[in-house]
Formats: sequence, structure tokens, C-alpha cells
Amino acid sequence: MSGDWGVFVARPRKEIDQAEFEKLCALQCTKAEIAGFFNLSEDTVERWCKRTYKESFAVVFANKRCDGKISLRRSQFRLAEKDSRMARWLGKQYLEQKEPIDEKRLEIELLKLESQIKDNQPEEDLDLNLPK
Repeated sequence: MSGDWGVFVARPRKEIDQAEFEKLCALQCTKAEIAGFFNLSEDTVERWCKRTYKESFAVVFANKRCDGKISLRRSQFRLAEKDSRMARWLGKQYLEQKEPIDEKRLEIELLKLESQIKDNQPEEDLDLNLPK
């Protein structure tokens, strides 16, 4: 029993499949979700990123999540070819397109709302301190 005391052997380093890690980042998974997927602590994921990429998890994640955004955008554009609702949504997002406002309908809805407010509250409660 002499000589073996005080010699510590570190436990084996946990390794992460880099391709799988990058796929999870592309899917916008959080550090906690990625750690859970690999059954590791978040600190271990952080250390692995620094060892593997020479960057923090936040920096690596910001770079790798772009692949997921590109893939999602590509899917949305494909869907827009078949679904007019998606095409309209993309038009609003990227082309600053807007739905036309039906001013007459809006005016009618405002009058209805004013009437409902007046019917439900005494007139002195309606003073909203608006400029005259």
C-alpha cells in the first residue's frame, strides 16, 4: 500500500459528436437542451466549445444557428410557392407589403366601440384627459 496514495487519475473526458452538436444549434436548441441531449452539464458543453472551437458556447451558437435560419427560410420560400398565406406573410416580412385598410369598416367598428363604452360607464368616467 505504499506509493499509490495521492495519485489521482482524472475521469475520461466527455466527448460530444460535433456534427450532432451543430445540428442541434441549427435547430435553435438552448445550451440546456444540448446538454440534456448529450447527458452532460452546461459547464461541460461550455468547456467542450472552448476546447473544440476556441470560442464560448454563445459565439459558437450564434455562428451555427445561422445554418438553421437559412434552412427555415428556404423551407418557407418553398411553401410560399404552394400556400398563398405563406406568400403573403413573406411579402409582409421582406417586401414591406401591407394589407389594405378598409377605412369605412374601421370607422364603423370604432363607432360600435364608443357606443359600448358609453353604454357601460357613466359619462364622467369617460374623461380620458384627451386634448380638446
